[in-house]
Amino acid sequence: MARYGMMIDTRKCVGCYACRVSCQMQNELPVEVSFIKFHEIETGVFPNVKNEIIPVQCQHCEDAPCESVCPTKATYTTEDGIVLVDPEKCIGCKYCMVACPYQARTQDHLTGVVEKCRFCVDLVAEGKQPACVSTCISTARIFGDLDDPNSEISKAIVKYNAKPLREDLGKTKIYYVR
Repeated sequence: MARYGMMIDTRKCVGCYACRVSCQMQNELPVEVSFIKFHEIETGVFPNVKNEIIPVQCQHCEDAPCESVCPTKATYTTEDGIVLVDPEKCIGCKYCMVACPYQARTQDHLTGVVEKCRFCVDLVAEGKQPACVSTCISTARIFGDLDDPNSEISKAIVKYNAKPLREDLGKTKIYYVR
């Protein structure tokens, strides 16, 4: 069984928002709702300034704090490591929103269900890439099996010494090259 993950190379990200738009379209989200947020960090002093764009979404934590606080067990982790929400069980209490250290959840104001990145589980089941990966114009995103040492993602994580965004918050399935 695969354990899916993603690597995002912030050195390649140009902030075009193609990943965000494709995610919104794939998940039929309204324009004001997104599973991907962007943080910009400017460092240096003119004329030596660097601008880093960091796309942040659900990190699919190994020991997801959102899952442990869910009173109805609506948030769960699949066998392949993808953290999902069962909309039939979600009561909209927002405990998971508070527990998420990445603020990666949003509530559907029509249904009350709390949503998040799903790693495009339906596309992945068909052998395709998540929408954000397949539309990234700068190939800043790689998706694949973290447990396969010969997979593109595993090799890239080692090659670029990719790390979770916040190692102090525990293991995640999204790695960053910065």
